[in-house]
Amino acid sequence: MRKLQYLFMTLAVLFMASPAFAQTGGTSAPSWVPIGAGIGMAIASGLCGLGQGRVAGSAAEALARNPGARAGIQLVLILGLAFIESLALFTLLIIFAVVNK
Repeated sequence: MRKLQYLFMTLAVLFMASPAFAQTGGTSAPSWVPIGAGIGMAIASGLCGLGQGRVAGSAAEALARNPGARAGIQLVLILGLAFIESLALFTLLIIFAVVNK
């Protein structure tokens, strides 16, 4: 019941907010590109953070199970973290390219 109430409250706020955005005074429409880029970067950064946490947790579990394989696990851990971080950096570069057109 509570979830349904939250859904209807959210829909009511969205329907009430749409006329406010429609009143631009006859000028050109506002550019939503920077806002969309910010949301996209937030999603990409959040998911990269989740991925890095899972990689580090799995590596810690693997080291706890087999301490003798430390060198191989550490190599794969650092390589995986570098790939995940590069995804966030590529997203940032794409956002800069799109917003600065």
